[in-house]
Amino acid sequence: MKYFLLLMLLPGFIMAQNKIKPKQNPPSKNTIAKSDSYVINGLVKGYPDGTVVDLFNGYNGTPEASGIVNKEMFSFKGSVTDPGLKMIVFNKTQPYISLFLDNSNILIAGNKDSLEKAIVTGSVLHDQFIVFNNTIKPYLNLFLPEAIIDSLSGANASKALEGFVKKYPSSYVSPLAILRHFQVSNDGGKMETLYNFLDAQIKAAPISQYITQQIVEAKKNPLGAVLPDFTQLDTAGNALSLSSLKGKYVLVDFWASWCGPCRQENPNLVSAFQRYKNKNFTVLGVSLDKAKKPWIDAIHMDNLTWPQVSDLKGWQNAVAQQFQVYSIPQNFLVDPSGRLIAKNLRGAALDQKLASLLK
Repeated sequence: MKYFLLLMLLPGFIMAQNKIKPKQNPPSKNTIAKSDSYVINGLVKGYPDGTVVDLFNGYNGTPEASGIVNKEMFSFKGSVTDPGLKMIVFNKTQPYISLFLDNSNILIAGNKDSLEKAIVTGSVLHDQFIVFNNTIKPYLNLFLPEAIIDSLSGANASKALEGFVKKYPSSYVSPLAILRHFQVSNDGGKMETLYNFLDAQIKAAPISQYITQQIVEAKKNPLGAVLPDFTQLDTAGNALSLSSLKGKYVLVDFWASWCGPCRQENPNLVSAFQRYKNKNFTVLGVSLDKAKKPWIDAIHMDNLTWPQVSDLKGWQNAVAQQFQVYSIPQNFLVDPSGRLIAKNLRGAALDQKLASLLK
């Protein structure tokens, strides 16, 4: 499922509108319009007649409607079953206007040269979305892929997001706040607590169902727990256990020679390994291959010079079953005592985490 993909990849896009009418006070409850359809009327100066304007789903990037600019105006009509985040895009290029859409009569006013200042009125939910934007505005740097989150800023952001959810438990915007909270805190227990705080209609929304999946995933091998030991054969046929590497930071990496995303990630692992291998860090690869030759060939081809183990049982690999690994690539970072301190670190995130630990 791709819910929240765009929000994670484009942390700044939520700030497309950060103003509301003076003296406007968004209600603490989500009063959805009684209409069963929406109308969006926009006046954005600077675009010539014929400019294509599209309405995209803000969670997965799929197009939902298209039109053209006429005399600097455009419009969309339709209906939404579940209110949610949308993007209004001109000529299929950035910047764009973000909109939290429900079945309301919505007016948009702006200028091509300053879309971030576009004003959206007519929707209680969008007003709440603006409050959400302003809530996290001081912490936008924490949502960047390369961010290093210190304890104080992470705690402040978490507190602000928790406050938003508790103020707006019946708002369709609150699931966004819960996901942002998890992004900075990595606290699956708190994510579940905040999810349970939501009203029933919000829990039924598709993005909330994505949250329930993340709650389930967070309960598997929880952070802070000692990762259970395991032993499998290495490439030479010798038994190698996780506990034999105790005393080091170890990234347990689940992969396979046939896994395209795994192979694409391997250069990042190689780079991190080379940078930190002399600073008390190593990698332990666990392959979900079924045949030894492709496994060995991939190790040599990708220059994976760290320890590797496998029982050559594919998805039935005993360690994968033990840790409930049902998709790859996946990884677990344990500290020198064997406690799990991070999961699924990829690309810049892995390097930044190791940099914060191995100074």
